[in-house]
Amino acid sequence: MIVGIPKETKRDEYRVAILPVGVEELVRAGHTVLLERSAGIGSGLLDEQYAACGAQMVSSAVEVFGQAELIVKVKEPQAAELPLLRPDQLIFTYFHFAADRLLTEGFLATGATAIAYETLRDDRGKLPLLVPMSEVAGRMSIQEGAKYLEKPQMGRGILLGGVPGVAPAHVTVLGAGTVGANAAKVAAGFGASVGLLDTNLDRLRYLDDVTPPNVDCLYSDRHTIREQIARADLVIGSVLIPGARAPHLIEREDLKFMKSGAVIIDVAIDQGGCVATSRPTTHASPTFVVDDIVHYCVTNMPGAVGRTSTYALCNATLPYVLMLASLGVEKAARENASITSAVNVYRGSLTCRAVAEAFGMPMQSQSPMPIS
Repeated sequence: MIVGIPKETKRDEYRVAILPVGVEELVRAGHTVLLERSAGIGSGLLDEQYAACGAQMVSSAVEVFGQAELIVKVKEPQAAELPLLRPDQLIFTYFHFAADRLLTEGFLATGATAIAYETLRDDRGKLPLLVPMSEVAGRMSIQEGAKYLEKPQMGRGILLGGVPGVAPAHVTVLGAGTVGANAAKVAAGFGASVGLLDTNLDRLRYLDDVTPPNVDCLYSDRHTIREQIARADLVIGSVLIPGARAPHLIEREDLKFMKSGAVIIDVAIDQGGCVATSRPTTHASPTFVVDDIVHYCVTNMPGAVGRTSTYALCNATLPYVLMLASLGVEKAARENASITSAVNVYRGSLTCRAVAEAFGMPMQSQSPMPIS
């Protein structure tokens, strides 16, 4: 199969979808790899490294999309890329369709097949292609939150860990999944007081056993959320319903309970955000203020640390890239339920229930692909 790796074009995106070792493994398996020149530069990976491993270097995305049967990316196809897609192509990347109706409709119109990193489940029911970027985003959320709590960034002027004689900041983390657990771990390491909220009591019991004493594991309900955000200097939104739009846990009227200059880092913004006042932002212009609350809602947080993120992501995606290249999507799905769970659109038909429900769109029920 011809596998294409275009350069990422989303603003401030520095990741690349494959490592040189991934190219070598694909070539060894008999596949052709087309890689757009300078695709790896943002992650510190040079064209020469890819060429030495067998990649065929091409000068434009048009060449990549025009020839490749399987396109492997990091972020969803951008507006300029959608017209380049063909009905017989497989696109393997993060899509987050449920947060973007225009993207969903645009992709459906191409007739191509969307295989989404974020809904791929392994045989344990885990999300192995979402986990590495969730780890990065969770840790980054505290790093960014600490910065935007500074007064020149419109924050409260609070040092996250405090100093002797001065209390540390209070951090509220909504959601105790991979993002939330990593955020709580880093915040606790800074010395902050942390409230970690979730509705999964088994998860809370586990985290209560392994987190430091300055992390309180709390059951999440409307009253606890309001109590916590009233205390919070920094709020991390890390709620995930795989494939679906994130629920709003903080409504516009809830902001009045918060301290002036408090910071919200809405990591769930890729799936629409878990704060009603959130809207997507970029690394170049990451924050905005609503009712004196600083909102940070960057949709590709891990893109800022491209080298770390690229290695973490590609370590997880390569086995599935090899599988898709060797078997094609239909045979791969028959042999591996993980691929079935990742197919959100099959040849122009929506096959992901969560996305269909998010937009009230029809879902294909008579498809060669099993419904995810």
